[in-house]
Amino acid sequence: MKRSTKTIRFAAVAAASALVLAACGGSDPSTPKKADSIAKGDGALTVGTLLPSTGDLAFLGPPEFAGVDLAVKDINAAGGVLGKDVVQVKSDSGDGTPKIAPGSVDKLLSAKVDVIIGAASSSVSLSVIDKVTSAGVVMFSPANTSTAFDTYNDRGLYFRTAPSDVLQGNVMGNLVLQDGAKSVGIIARQEAYGEALASNVEKTVKDQGGTVAAKILYSVDATSYTTEITKLKEAKPDAIVVIGFNETTKIIPGLQAAGIGPKDVKTYFVDGNTADYSKDFPKGTLTGVKATYPGAELKSDFKARLLTVNPKLTAFTYGPESYDATILTALAAIAAKNDSGAAIASQIIKVSEGGTACTAFKECADLLEAGTDIDYNGVSGPVDMNKTGSPSKATIGIFEYGDDSTFKNLEYITGVVE
Repeated sequence: MKRSTKTIRFAAVAAASALVLAACGGSDPSTPKKADSIAKGDGALTVGTLLPSTGDLAFLGPPEFAGVDLAVKDINAAGGVLGKDVVQVKSDSGDGTPKIAPGSVDKLLSAKVDVIIGAASSSVSLSVIDKVTSAGVVMFSPANTSTAFDTYNDRGLYFRTAPSDVLQGNVMGNLVLQDGAKSVGIIARQEAYGEALASNVEKTVKDQGGTVAAKILYSVDATSYTTEITKLKEAKPDAIVVIGFNETTKIIPGLQAAGIGPKDVKTYFVDGNTADYSKDFPKGTLTGVKATYPGAELKSDFKARLLTVNPKLTAFTYGPESYDATILTALAAIAAKNDSGAAIASQIIKVSEGGTACTAFKECADLLEAGTDIDYNGVSGPVDMNKTGSPSKATIGIFEYGDDSTFKNLEYITGVVE
Protein backbone atom coordinates (compact mmCIF):
# COMPACT_ATOMS: atom_id res chain seq x y z
CA MET A 1 0.00 0.00 0.00
CA LYS A 2 1.45 3.34 -1.04
CA ARG A 3 0.53 6.42 0.98
CA SER A 4 2.15 9.25 -0.88
CA THR A 5 0.70 12.71 -0.94
CA LYS A 6 1.27 15.05 -3.84
CA THR A 7 -0.12 18.19 -5.38
CA ILE A 8 -1.94 17.59 -8.63
CA ARG A 9 -0.35 19.29 -11.61
CA PHE A 10 -2.07 21.29 -14.31
CA ALA A 11 -4.99 18.91 -14.92
CA ALA A 12 -3.00 17.03 -17.50
CA VAL A 13 -1.14 13.76 -17.65
CA ALA A 14 2.56 14.33 -16.83
CA ALA A 15 2.22 18.13 -16.94
CA ALA A 16 4.12 20.48 -14.67
CA SER A 17 2.31 23.59 -13.44
CA ALA A 18 0.06 23.79 -10.38
CA LEU A 19 -3.61 22.98 -10.82
CA VAL A 20 -5.93 25.90 -10.22
CA LEU A 21 -9.56 25.19 -11.08
CA ALA A 22 -12.12 27.94 -11.43
CA ALA A 23 -15.42 27.53 -9.66
CA CYS A 24 -18.29 28.90 -11.68
CA GLY A 25 -19.58 32.20 -10.41
CA GLY A 26 -20.39 31.89 -6.74
CA SER A 27 -23.00 31.38 -4.14
CA ASP A 28 -21.26 34.43 -2.81
CA PRO A 29 -22.24 35.15 0.77
CA SER A 30 -22.59 38.56 -0.83
CA THR A 31 -21.16 41.17 1.39
CA PRO A 32 -21.97 39.52 4.72
CA LYS A 33 -23.36 41.81 7.36
CA LYS A 34 -21.04 42.85 10.13
CA ALA A 35 -21.53 40.54 13.08
CA ASP A 36 -22.44 43.38 15.43
CA SER A 37 -25.32 44.45 13.15
CA ILE A 38 -27.03 41.04 13.26
CA ALA A 39 -29.80 40.22 15.71
CA LYS A 40 -28.65 38.11 18.64
CA GLY A 41 -29.36 34.41 18.92
CA ASP A 42 -30.79 32.79 22.05
CA GLY A 43 -27.38 32.37 23.65
CA ALA A 44 -26.98 28.63 23.15
CA LEU A 45 -25.49 27.20 19.96
CA THR A 46 -27.80 24.44 18.75
CA VAL A 47 -26.41 22.08 16.09
CA GLY A 48 -28.76 19.91 14.07
CA THR A 49 -27.61 16.94 12.02
CA LEU A 50 -29.29 15.94 8.77
CA LEU A 51 -27.27 12.82 7.98
CA PRO A 52 -28.11 9.38 6.56
CA SER A 53 -29.08 6.65 9.00
CA THR A 54 -31.26 4.97 6.34
CA GLY A 55 -31.21 4.74 2.55
CA ASP A 56 -28.56 4.37 -0.15
CA LEU A 57 -25.97 6.45 1.71
CA ALA A 58 -26.53 4.90 5.15
CA PHE A 59 -22.95 3.59 5.08
CA LEU A 60 -21.77 7.21 5.29
CA GLY A 61 -23.95 8.00 8.32
CA PRO A 62 -21.97 6.43 11.20
CA PRO A 63 -18.66 8.26 10.57
CA GLU A 64 -20.47 11.53 9.85
CA PHE A 65 -22.54 11.35 13.04
CA ALA A 66 -19.38 10.37 14.93
CA GLY A 67 -17.53 13.39 13.56
CA VAL A 68 -20.21 15.75 14.84
CA ASP A 69 -20.48 13.91 18.17
CA LEU A 70 -16.72 14.14 18.74
CA ALA A 71 -16.64 17.83 17.83
CA VAL A 72 -19.48 18.64 20.24
CA LYS A 73 -17.68 16.63 22.93
CA ASP A 74 -14.44 18.58 22.35
CA ILE A 75 -16.23 21.94 22.27
CA ASN A 76 -18.12 21.34 25.49
CA ALA A 77 -15.04 19.93 27.24
CA ALA A 78 -13.30 23.22 26.42
CA GLY A 79 -16.08 25.34 27.93
CA GLY A 80 -18.63 25.39 25.13
CA VAL A 81 -19.58 28.42 23.05
CA LEU A 82 -20.28 31.80 24.62
CA GLY A 83 -20.24 30.20 28.05
CA LYS A 84 -22.80 27.47 27.31
CA ASP A 85 -22.61 23.86 26.15
CA VAL A 86 -23.48 23.18 22.53
CA VAL A 87 -26.85 21.44 22.15
CA GLN A 88 -27.22 18.75 19.48
CA VAL A 89 -30.39 17.54 17.72
CA LYS A 90 -30.12 14.54 15.37
CA SER A 91 -32.23 13.58 12.37
CA ASP A 92 -32.16 11.24 9.39
CA SER A 93 -31.66 12.63 5.89
CA GLY A 94 -32.97 9.37 4.46
CA ASP A 95 -32.45 8.00 1.00
CA GLY A 96 -30.29 9.47 -1.73
CA THR A 97 -33.57 10.63 -3.22
CA PRO A 98 -35.29 13.44 -1.28
CA LYS A 99 -38.05 11.49 0.51
CA ILE A 100 -37.40 11.90 4.23
CA ALA A 101 -35.31 15.06 4.53
CA PRO A 102 -38.12 17.68 4.38
CA GLY A 103 -39.81 16.25 7.47
CA SER A 104 -36.48 15.98 9.25
CA VAL A 105 -35.74 19.63 8.49
CA ASP A 106 -39.11 20.62 9.97
CA LYS A 107 -38.13 18.75 13.14
CA LEU A 108 -34.78 20.53 13.31
CA LEU A 109 -36.23 23.97 12.68
CA SER A 110 -38.84 23.36 15.39
CA ALA A 111 -35.94 22.64 17.75
CA LYS A 112 -34.57 26.11 16.89
CA VAL A 113 -31.24 24.89 15.50
CA ASP A 114 -28.73 27.54 14.42
CA VAL A 115 -26.92 25.30 11.95
CA ILE A 116 -27.68 22.03 10.20
CA ILE A 117 -24.72 19.74 9.49
CA GLY A 118 -25.73 17.90 6.31
CA ALA A 119 -27.00 16.57 4.11
CA ALA A 120 -24.59 13.97 2.71
CA SER A 121 -26.34 13.71 -0.66
CA SER A 122 -26.19 16.77 -2.92
CA SER A 123 -29.68 16.10 -4.27
CA VAL A 124 -31.09 15.87 -0.75
CA SER A 125 -29.44 19.15 0.21
CA LEU A 126 -30.83 20.82 -2.89
CA SER A 127 -34.31 19.59 -1.98
CA VAL A 128 -34.26 21.39 1.39
CA ILE A 129 -31.74 24.21 1.07
CA ASP A 130 -34.38 26.88 0.45
CA LYS A 131 -36.36 25.80 3.51
CA VAL A 132 -33.25 25.87 5.68
CA THR A 133 -31.73 29.12 4.49
CA SER A 134 -35.04 31.03 4.35
CA ALA A 135 -35.33 30.25 8.06
CA GLY A 136 -32.01 32.01 8.65
CA VAL A 137 -30.25 28.75 9.52
CA VAL A 138 -26.78 27.79 8.28
CA MET A 139 -26.55 24.63 6.17
CA PHE A 140 -23.08 23.10 6.41
CA SER A 141 -22.50 19.86 4.49
CA PRO A 142 -19.55 17.57 5.10
CA ALA A 143 -20.09 15.65 1.87
CA ASN A 144 -21.90 17.65 -0.86
CA THR A 145 -19.72 17.81 -3.96
CA SER A 146 -22.11 18.89 -6.72
CA THR A 147 -21.03 21.95 -8.67
CA ALA A 148 -24.64 23.19 -8.40
CA PHE A 149 -23.77 24.77 -5.05
CA ASP A 150 -21.06 26.95 -6.60
CA THR A 151 -23.71 29.22 -8.09
CA TYR A 152 -26.77 28.53 -5.93
CA ASN A 153 -28.60 31.51 -4.40
CA ASP A 154 -28.17 30.35 -0.82
CA ARG A 155 -28.57 33.72 0.96
CA GLY A 156 -24.96 33.37 2.10
CA LEU A 157 -25.92 30.55 4.48
CA TYR A 158 -24.61 27.42 2.72
CA PHE A 159 -21.12 26.00 3.28
CA ARG A 160 -19.35 22.68 2.80
CA THR A 161 -16.09 21.07 3.88
CA ALA A 162 -16.06 18.72 0.85
CA PRO A 163 -14.71 20.20 -2.39
CA SER A 164 -16.70 20.78 -5.55
CA ASP A 165 -16.58 17.90 -8.02
CA VAL A 166 -14.61 20.12 -10.37
CA LEU A 167 -11.64 18.69 -8.48
CA GLN A 168 -12.71 15.05 -8.10
CA GLY A 169 -13.77 14.95 -11.75
CA ASN A 170 -10.37 16.23 -12.78
CA VAL A 171 -8.52 13.68 -10.64
CA MET A 172 -10.70 10.82 -11.92
CA GLY A 173 -10.38 11.83 -15.56
CA ASN A 174 -6.62 12.02 -15.29
CA LEU A 175 -6.42 8.74 -13.37
CA VAL A 176 -8.29 6.84 -16.08
CA LEU A 177 -6.05 8.26 -18.80
CA GLN A 178 -2.87 7.65 -16.81
CA ASP A 179 -3.92 4.00 -16.50
CA GLY A 180 -3.85 3.75 -20.27
CA ALA A 181 -7.49 4.16 -21.28
CA LYS A 182 -8.27 6.01 -24.48
CA SER A 183 -12.03 5.42 -24.70
CA VAL A 184 -14.03 5.93 -21.50
CA GLY A 185 -17.59 4.92 -20.66
CA ILE A 186 -19.44 6.71 -17.85
CA ILE A 187 -22.59 5.40 -16.16
CA ALA A 188 -24.03 7.77 -13.58
CA ARG A 189 -27.03 8.66 -11.43
CA GLN A 190 -29.38 11.16 -13.07
CA GLU A 191 -29.41 13.79 -10.31
CA ALA A 192 -27.33 16.74 -9.13
CA TYR A 193 -24.37 14.75 -7.86
CA GLY A 194 -24.15 12.15 -10.61
CA GLU A 195 -24.67 14.54 -13.50
CA ALA A 196 -22.16 17.13 -12.26
CA LEU A 197 -19.43 14.60 -11.52
CA ALA A 198 -20.01 12.80 -14.82
CA SER A 199 -19.70 16.10 -16.69
CA ASN A 200 -16.45 16.98 -14.96
CA VAL A 201 -14.94 13.55 -15.64
CA GLU A 202 -16.04 13.87 -19.28
CA LYS A 203 -14.51 17.35 -19.59
CA THR A 204 -11.14 16.26 -18.27
CA VAL A 205 -11.00 13.15 -20.46
CA LYS A 206 -11.80 15.18 -23.58
CA ASP A 207 -9.49 18.06 -22.64
CA GLN A 208 -6.59 15.64 -22.28
CA GLY A 209 -7.17 13.95 -25.64
CA GLY A 210 -9.26 10.96 -24.61
CA THR A 211 -12.66 9.94 -25.94
CA VAL A 212 -15.88 9.50 -23.99
CA ALA A 213 -17.43 6.55 -25.77
CA ALA A 214 -20.69 6.91 -23.84
CA LYS A 215 -22.08 8.95 -20.95
CA ILE A 216 -25.20 7.18 -19.74
CA LEU A 217 -27.46 8.48 -16.99
CA TYR A 218 -29.86 6.23 -15.11
CA SER A 219 -32.89 7.03 -12.98
CA VAL A 220 -32.29 7.00 -9.23
CA ASP A 221 -35.48 4.94 -8.90
CA ALA A 222 -34.41 2.33 -11.45
CA THR A 223 -34.83 -1.33 -10.53
CA SER A 224 -33.07 -2.63 -13.62
CA TYR A 225 -30.06 -1.30 -15.53
CA THR A 226 -30.20 -3.65 -18.52
CA THR A 227 -30.86 -0.94 -21.12
CA GLU A 228 -28.10 1.32 -19.83
CA ILE A 229 -25.59 -1.53 -19.61
CA THR A 230 -26.42 -2.68 -23.13
CA LYS A 231 -25.73 0.83 -24.46
CA LEU A 232 -22.47 0.91 -22.52
CA LYS A 233 -21.38 -2.42 -23.97
CA GLU A 234 -22.21 -1.29 -27.50
CA ALA A 235 -19.95 1.75 -27.03
CA LYS A 236 -16.96 -0.60 -26.43
CA PRO A 237 -15.09 1.53 -23.87
CA ASP A 238 -11.73 0.36 -22.53
CA ALA A 239 -12.53 1.86 -19.09
CA ILE A 240 -15.79 2.38 -17.19
CA VAL A 241 -16.46 4.97 -14.47
CA VAL A 242 -19.44 4.05 -12.27
CA ILE A 243 -20.87 7.10 -10.51
CA GLY A 244 -23.48 5.75 -8.13
CA PHE A 245 -24.56 4.90 -4.61
CA ASN A 246 -25.63 1.53 -3.22
CA GLU A 247 -27.17 0.53 -6.55
CA THR A 248 -23.60 -0.33 -7.50
CA THR A 249 -24.33 -3.74 -5.96
CA LYS A 250 -26.76 -4.31 -8.86
CA ILE A 251 -24.81 -2.55 -11.60
CA ILE A 252 -21.62 -4.59 -11.15
CA PRO A 253 -23.37 -7.98 -11.62
CA GLY A 254 -25.08 -6.49 -14.68
CA LEU A 255 -21.75 -5.42 -16.13
CA GLN A 256 -20.34 -8.89 -15.43
CA ALA A 257 -23.27 -10.60 -17.17
CA ALA A 258 -22.71 -8.37 -20.20
CA GLY A 259 -19.02 -9.28 -20.34
CA ILE A 260 -17.83 -5.80 -19.33
CA GLY A 261 -17.33 -6.32 -15.60
CA PRO A 262 -14.17 -5.33 -13.69
CA LYS A 263 -12.33 -8.47 -14.86
CA ASP A 264 -13.00 -7.51 -18.49
CA VAL A 265 -12.81 -3.69 -18.51
CA LYS A 266 -10.93 -1.38 -16.13
CA THR A 267 -13.51 -0.08 -13.67
CA TYR A 268 -13.54 2.98 -11.42
CA PHE A 269 -15.72 4.14 -8.49
CA VAL A 270 -16.19 7.56 -6.87
CA ASP A 271 -16.99 8.76 -3.34
CA GLY A 272 -20.67 7.81 -3.58
CA ASN A 273 -19.90 4.12 -4.06
CA THR A 274 -16.48 3.66 -2.49
CA ALA A 275 -17.66 1.27 0.21
CA ASP A 276 -16.85 -2.07 1.82
CA TYR A 277 -18.41 -4.69 -0.48
CA SER A 278 -16.94 -7.75 1.27
CA LYS A 279 -20.45 -8.98 2.13
CA ASP A 280 -21.93 -8.11 -1.27
CA PHE A 281 -19.65 -9.72 -3.84
CA PRO A 282 -17.75 -13.02 -4.16
CA LYS A 283 -14.01 -12.90 -3.60
CA GLY A 284 -12.15 -11.31 -6.48
CA THR A 285 -15.13 -9.46 -7.99
CA LEU A 286 -13.62 -5.99 -7.53
CA THR A 287 -9.92 -6.82 -7.66
CA GLY A 288 -8.08 -3.90 -9.25
CA VAL A 289 -11.04 -1.49 -9.27
CA LYS A 290 -9.79 2.01 -8.44
CA ALA A 291 -11.76 4.73 -6.68
CA THR A 292 -11.56 8.38 -5.68
CA TYR A 293 -13.08 10.32 -2.84
CA PRO A 294 -12.34 13.67 -1.20
CA GLY A 295 -10.44 13.86 2.05
CA ALA A 296 -6.91 13.98 3.40
CA GLU A 297 -5.31 10.90 4.91
CA LEU A 298 -7.06 9.91 8.14
CA LYS A 299 -4.52 10.13 10.92
CA SER A 300 -4.42 7.23 13.35
CA ASP A 301 -4.94 9.44 16.40
CA PHE A 302 -8.11 10.99 14.98
CA LYS A 303 -9.38 7.59 13.90
CA ALA A 304 -8.88 6.39 17.48
CA ARG A 305 -10.76 9.43 18.76
CA LEU A 306 -13.72 8.75 16.45
CA LEU A 307 -13.82 5.22 17.81
CA THR A 308 -14.25 6.60 21.33
CA VAL A 309 -17.65 7.99 20.37
CA ASN A 310 -18.63 5.02 18.19
CA PRO A 311 -16.54 1.86 18.77
CA LYS A 312 -18.48 0.06 16.02
CA LEU A 313 -17.14 2.24 13.21
CA THR A 314 -15.66 0.26 10.33
CA ALA A 315 -15.48 3.14 7.84
CA PHE A 316 -14.47 6.76 8.40
CA THR A 317 -15.43 8.52 5.16
CA TYR A 318 -16.46 12.16 5.74
CA GLY A 319 -16.03 11.80 9.52
CA PRO A 320 -13.20 14.39 9.47
CA GLU A 321 -15.25 16.74 7.29
CA SER A 322 -18.20 16.48 9.70
CA TYR A 323 -15.92 17.25 12.62
CA ASP A 324 -14.44 20.30 10.87
CA ALA A 325 -17.85 21.66 9.84
CA THR A 326 -18.98 21.55 13.48
CA ILE A 327 -15.76 23.10 14.83
CA LEU A 328 -15.87 25.89 12.24
CA THR A 329 -19.48 26.62 13.20
CA ALA A 330 -18.57 26.97 16.88
CA LEU A 331 -15.53 29.13 16.15
CA ALA A 332 -17.60 31.38 13.90
CA ALA A 333 -20.15 31.86 16.70
CA ILE A 334 -17.36 32.82 19.10
CA ALA A 335 -15.87 35.23 16.56
CA ALA A 336 -19.28 36.84 16.07
CA LYS A 337 -20.09 36.76 19.80
CA ASN A 338 -23.49 35.59 18.57
CA ASP A 339 -24.95 32.12 17.97
CA SER A 340 -27.56 33.09 15.37
CA GLY A 341 -27.33 31.53 11.91
CA ALA A 342 -26.68 34.86 10.19
CA ALA A 343 -23.91 35.75 12.63
CA ILE A 344 -22.25 32.36 12.23
CA ALA A 345 -22.41 32.66 8.42
CA SER A 346 -20.75 36.07 8.58
CA GLN A 347 -17.65 34.59 10.21
CA ILE A 348 -17.16 31.06 8.81
CA ILE A 349 -14.93 32.11 5.92
CA LYS A 350 -12.96 34.49 8.14
CA VAL A 351 -12.08 31.88 10.78
CA SER A 352 -11.10 29.37 8.08
CA GLU A 353 -8.27 31.34 6.50
CA GLY A 354 -5.88 34.24 6.65
CA GLY A 355 -5.10 34.54 10.37
CA THR A 356 -2.99 32.80 12.98
CA ALA A 357 -2.95 29.08 12.26
CA CYS A 358 -4.49 26.82 14.90
CA THR A 359 -5.81 23.26 14.96
CA ALA A 360 -7.50 22.29 18.24
CA PHE A 361 -10.81 23.92 19.20
CA LYS A 362 -9.59 25.22 22.57
CA GLU A 363 -6.45 26.69 21.03
CA CYS A 364 -8.50 28.48 18.36
CA ALA A 365 -11.18 29.62 20.81
CA ASP A 366 -8.58 31.08 23.17
CA LEU A 367 -7.05 33.05 20.31
CA LEU A 368 -10.46 34.42 19.34
CA GLU A 369 -11.21 35.40 22.93
CA ALA A 370 -7.93 37.33 22.93
CA GLY A 371 -9.03 39.21 19.81
CA THR A 372 -6.75 37.34 17.39
CA ASP A 373 -7.82 36.56 13.84
CA ILE A 374 -7.46 32.80 13.24
CA ASP A 375 -6.94 30.30 10.44
CA TYR A 376 -8.44 26.96 11.50
CA ASN A 377 -6.62 24.02 9.94
CA GLY A 378 -8.80 20.94 10.23
CA VAL A 379 -8.43 17.21 10.43
CA SER A 380 -9.80 16.97 6.86
CA GLY A 381 -7.24 19.44 5.50
CA PRO A 382 -6.65 23.21 5.47
CA VAL A 383 -10.41 23.98 4.92
CA ASP A 384 -9.67 27.49 3.65
CA MET A 385 -13.08 28.64 2.38
CA ASN A 386 -13.50 30.60 -0.83
CA LYS A 387 -16.33 33.04 -1.56
CA THR A 388 -18.67 30.21 -2.59
CA GLY A 389 -18.46 28.68 0.90
CA SER A 390 -16.42 25.74 -0.41
CA PRO A 391 -12.82 24.70 0.29
CA SER A 392 -10.30 26.52 -1.90
CA LYS A 393 -7.79 23.75 -1.21
CA ALA A 394 -8.69 20.09 -1.04
CA THR A 395 -7.30 16.58 -1.22
CA ILE A 396 -8.62 13.63 -3.21
CA GLY A 397 -7.60 10.12 -2.21
CA ILE A 398 -7.03 7.39 -4.81
CA PHE A 399 -7.83 3.86 -3.65
CA GLU A 400 -7.73 0.32 -5.03
CA TYR A 401 -9.87 -2.71 -4.23
CA GLY A 402 -8.32 -6.06 -3.33
CA ASP A 403 -9.62 -9.60 -3.63
CA ASP A 404 -11.74 -9.14 -0.49
CA SER A 405 -13.75 -6.24 -2.04
CA THR A 406 -12.37 -3.71 0.44
CA PHE A 407 -10.18 -0.80 -0.58
CA LYS A 408 -6.78 0.58 0.41
CA ASN A 409 -5.14 3.90 -0.35
CA LEU A 410 -2.63 4.33 -3.16
CA GLU A 411 -2.00 8.06 -2.88
CA TYR A 412 -3.44 11.48 -2.07
CA ILE A 413 -3.56 14.38 -4.51
CA THR A 414 -4.05 17.99 -3.44
CA GLY A 415 -5.47 20.68 -5.68
CA VAL A 416 -6.58 24.31 -5.52
CA VAL A 417 -9.99 25.63 -6.55
CA GLU A 418 -10.49 29.37 -6.98
